[in-house]
Amino acid sequence: MAKLLRFLSLFHFVVSILWLSSVEAQPKPSKAPAFNLIDATISDIHRAFRAGSLTSEQLVNAYLNRIRAYDQPKKLNSIIIINPEAIATARQLDAEFRRTGNLRPLHGIPVIVKDNYNTSNLQTTGGSIALKGFQPTEDAYQVRKLREAGAIVLAKSNMAEWAFTPMHTQSSIAGETLNPYNLAYVPAGSSGGTAAAVAANLGAVGLGSDTGNSIRGPSSHNALVGFRTSLGLVSRYGIIPLYSRNDVGGPMCRTVDDAVRLLEVTAGYDPHDPITQNSQGKVPKNYRQFLRKDGLKGARIGVLRQLTEKNIHPEIKQLFEQAIANLTRMGAQVVDVTIPDFDSLRANQSCAEFRTDIENYLQTFVKRDTLKTLEDIIRVGGYSAIVRDRLTYQQTHQGRARHPEIPCGDPFTDPLRIAYRKAVETAMAQQHVDALIYPSWNYPPALVGDAKGYKGDNSQLIAPATGQPAFTIPMGFTTSNLPAGLQFLGRMFDEPTLIRLTYAYEQGTHHRIPPQQFPALGQ
Repeated sequence: MAKLLRFLSLFHFVVSILWLSSVEAQPKPSKAPAFNLIDATISDIHRAFRAGSLTSEQLVNAYLNRIRAYDQPKKLNSIIIINPEAIATARQLDAEFRRTGNLRPLHGIPVIVKDNYNTSNLQTTGGSIALKGFQPTEDAYQVRKLREAGAIVLAKSNMAEWAFTPMHTQSSIAGETLNPYNLAYVPAGSSGGTAAAVAANLGAVGLGSDTGNSIRGPSSHNALVGFRTSLGLVSRYGIIPLYSRNDVGGPMCRTVDDAVRLLEVTAGYDPHDPITQNSQGKVPKNYRQFLRKDGLKGARIGVLRQLTEKNIHPEIKQLFEQAIANLTRMGAQVVDVTIPDFDSLRANQSCAEFRTDIENYLQTFVKRDTLKTLEDIIRVGGYSAIVRDRLTYQQTHQGRARHPEIPCGDPFTDPLRIAYRKAVETAMAQQHVDALIYPSWNYPPALVGDAKGYKGDNSQLIAPATGQPAFTIPMGFTTSNLPAGLQFLGRMFDEPTLIRLTYAYEQGTHHRIPPQQFPALGQ
């Protein structure tokens, strides 16, 4: 009997060992990989939402953690104010997705918004202490359209005060923003806060504004895609104006695809901004249909040598020539284009109209008895010497500096602007080109505090006056890890062609690299 018990005990032991071995041999359920926030696109985020590996609340918290780690200790200084309702909004959107199973076009996407866009019940200052504490009662048109599409206003970004300078991003409300690729350099202006924040992955996408440079210049300096769309395609209602005859608001993103998704929900007619009536019949059902990786095959691209043959840094010149080689490699035919009388056409296009525009904004939206006029803004003070000079100039000047008898109008009514655009588009037609290209800047970013380092700003020279669309896209890096941008200029309301060309160039080069000094938290 004892032998039988010992045999049964041994038998059970062997069986147990074999069973445990078989269990350990079974494949264990894999743990879902952690979501990689760095350079995540809208498509990446929505894919993670659908897979159940990410929620909008988790995403918002992840970006807020990066803002606290990298921005608020004044390392970047790109953010003026965080939206205290962002997490609550994310929770609502998560609940909606659980309930419906549907994602809106920008569902749960955290957006960095330049501080000259009205945001309902969230401070909007234009970078000036004169508007400290001002909370609009309604969103700017573009902000409203993004929210309707499911986006979350995560934070308001720093900007050059009143958007007055393309050189740097310095305000009396928040100080100076630095370039995330090298903190010794500027991010350009005036949308440098949005550019630095999006480049450093403090938000998913961003909104900026562009009067002469201020979407494309900062996007170029921060390895971003920046869209200045045709004047009249997208409403400016609720954006603090600099010169409304030139102002455009639009996307600043890490990819062409993301920028197109923002454009898709904002383009079109808005009765609050009459210039948008010119877009009627010119907005396609969707813009993403033009995202083609082979979009450069058979394209014809014009090089505007009038901007690239003199006063250009040798490293920018080298990157630009490489861009031309890349375009050719991807199937485009590249030819030189010259615009006759270029210098005379672009002269005398500027008009001093800040007083009219800002006083109309103050009366319409701010409604403070103590802040009604340009003189009230000057009286409050706090601005830099550059802004002071611009403000005082606007006190005593109106209209054109030369030939003031020529009326100042929009690109559809102003005779000088119409003549300029006609000359540009005629030159394009004669050479049968789809777009013109040139470096967004002929020089790398300037050092912080070096006003003489600001030079080579090509963004100012054509699109703001003609009204044509111009997109910038990363072109590579110069010494000191400083980004450079390639700009594509298209015909009026021909955004589809620019989308096709820039997307193909982006996909064929992949020049964007996130700034290495702002890695994923925990690394």
